[in-house]
Amino acid sequence: MVAIERIENVSQLDALFEQSKERRVWIFKHSLSCSVSIYAWSEFRRFAESVQGDVVFALIEVQTARLVSNDVARRLNIRHQSPQAILLREGAVAWHASHFDIELAALRHIDS
Repeated sequence: MVAIERIENVSQLDALFEQSKERRVWIFKHSLSCSVSIYAWSEFRRFAESVQGDVVFALIEVQTARLVSNDVARRLNIRHQSPQAILLREGAVAWHASHFDIELAALRHIDS
């Protein structure tokens, strides 16, 4: 089983951005109270289980880490959404999607 790191503070987020200079970093922003987010989280986990190589996976629960979630949007200059999947490369957003666009086939296609 792949490890998905729960991001709860800005220093953990800083570390993700630093890691993205060396490897792919996938971030999933999850709303604990949204049925669409629950579905997308399931797709994201299935994707994470299937990925080979040196990849980092992270989870931000928006209700418990609102400041971190907002900081992601600010740093990457993308609109906050949840659910939201974000691929970081070289400290920048390489791809992002939200809601029903987060599905296993799309994630695999982007990561290939």
